[in-house]
Amino acid sequence: MSGDDWSDAQNDAIVADYFAMLADDLSCRSFNKAAHNRNLEERLGRSRGSIEFKHANISAALQAFEQPIITGYKPRFNFQMSLAEAVHRWLAANPEWVERLPRQGSNGFAYASDQLFIDMAPTLRNAPPPEETELLNAIARRFNVAKMVERNRALGKAGEERALAHERAVLRAAGREDLASRIVWTSQEEGD
Repeated sequence: MSGDDWSDAQNDAIVADYFAMLADDLSCRSFNKAAHNRNLEERLGRSRGSIEFKHANISAALQAFEQPIITGYKPRFNFQMSLAEAVHRWLAANPEWVERLPRQGSNGFAYASDQLFIDMAPTLRNAPPPEETELLNAIARRFNVAKMVERNRALGKAGEERALAHERAVLRAAGREDLASRIVWTSQEEGD
């Protein structure tokens, strides 16, 4: 391993830290990117610039997983597949992440599951697509992003169904059938 290669443990640590900042960003909570960077410098033995660059690489990798990115970390697509593997490990270990995402974040992001990702739109120029398109497609194929998105939707629906059943049961146990029968599963019965 060369001195520039990041270990799986280092990739896992910076990806987890990125998701912590992303949760704050999407929830409109303030966070200090410089403080996160300093903490990672100490923990990982990497330079400030190296960490900043890796955060931009994570933004690029997240696009292949149909995930939002941190405002201010413009995607840089020259990353190794080991970073995409770290993102995949984090998402697999935290399946509830998708259901906790706000529908609209501070950066105006509308969650990608409401959108269709087909491929790059055609241009008026007769030029090949950018290199990052193939990288994003390779990640999506390797990690079966569509299956992961569908699994997360099913998990969210099951959670909503369980909460609905619980609320109806509590009202019925309190003798309030009138209220229990008025509970509406909005996302299923009225749409979002």
